[in-house]
Amino acid sequence: MTQDIISKVKTASKALIALASVSGAAKDEALRAMASALDANREKIISANDRDIEAAEKLVKEGKLSSSLLKRLKVTDIKINGMIAGINDVVKFEDPVGKTLAGLELDYGLELYQVSCPIGLIGVIFESHAIENTTGLPKGAFALMETREEVNEILKLDEYISLIIPRGSNEFVKYIQDNTRIPVLGHADGICHVYVDSAAAHTKAIDVCYDSKVQYSAVCNAMETMLVHRDIAGEFLPEIGRKYNDAGVELRCCDRSYEILKKMGFLKAVLRATEEDWRTEYNDLILSIKIVDSIDEAIDHINKYGSHHTDAIVTENKGNATKFINFVDSSSVMWNASTRFADGFRYGKGAEVGISTNKIHARGPVGMEGLLIYKYVLLGSGNKVADYAGENPKPFTHKKLNISLADRMEGAK
Repeated sequence: MTQDIISKVKTASKALIALASVSGAAKDEALRAMASALDANREKIISANDRDIEAAEKLVKEGKLSSSLLKRLKVTDIKINGMIAGINDVVKFEDPVGKTLAGLELDYGLELYQVSCPIGLIGVIFESHAIENTTGLPKGAFALMETREEVNEILKLDEYISLIIPRGSNEFVKYIQDNTRIPVLGHADGICHVYVDSAAAHTKAIDVCYDSKVQYSAVCNAMETMLVHRDIAGEFLPEIGRKYNDAGVELRCCDRSYEILKKMGFLKAVLRATEEDWRTEYNDLILSIKIVDSIDEAIDHINKYGSHHTDAIVTENKGNATKFINFVDSSSVMWNASTRFADGFRYGKGAEVGISTNKIHARGPVGMEGLLIYKYVLLGSGNKVADYAGENPKPFTHKKLNISLADRMEGAK
């Protein structure tokens, strides 16, 4: 099996050379074919997914699969529509490969260009989905691995694979990160917060906090901890508590928020939070609540317990919003908006390839730009370093160029 996998990966790696020269039109044609195939095979996809769901439900009952992963596994017509819309959005984008990012004249007749290019062979590993090969692109450019043994093997192939993008549960992503030398784009946890400031508009706070938890709780950008300033906790918590109660949300409260909410005898599930709750991504209708004395305490809590994914503040105080945005160390920071907006499609990136909490290469919801890197191209005229060194070195001009590499090369013909 190992040799077969290495052979597939080598073939895909070689196909990158041909793929790099594929025109934008050919790429768009392949994308349209993907969208058409999804639309034409809806019934087959949903039927196959129904069988997967049936098998997964048994695993949930046996305690071998989380209920949140089961929810994410479900494919519906609405989800297929979203997939198609994402692909069609990518088709509308200009091909990002070969774009001049910067140009600099080092000296007359010596020009340096920074140009975008593909990052290399990418391994996308799904815990709860499958992918098919794509027509219209170089043969061998895509290779499908379907077993855990195959996945474990490709994690060793850092000689050929430039980037791994894992999609699945926290445990799955952590396993990938811990078992490969290949760079991993992604995040293990999505511990997201909403801080309701003392200067929050009541209706905005209700809407943002409810949507951040209830709109879809099984995903990484759902709120897991709600922080509420002490000055408005007495008024705000009972109302949002009623809404969460109606939605079936279990509330795990600090001592002060527990004292406020326990008086509402009709709440179905109000528990005392433990230290572990502040570090937990529930991916379910469970929410931790903590009352804080200041915005500084809220920021400190988020930076200590959060996962640098997505965090929001609700306030009408611009100064507090600015402070929150500047000091919360997360890949997405929201002001008066739901954490659920942290998504590649909603950010206008088309099809999202992942959400990264890394601080190198790509961060936050990642679209096509996360699959690119750049290279430097230096155009000279017989230039040599010796002329720019020694006792009387020539000076560099270091002037910004306002022409692309493509246009420069076209003009050189």
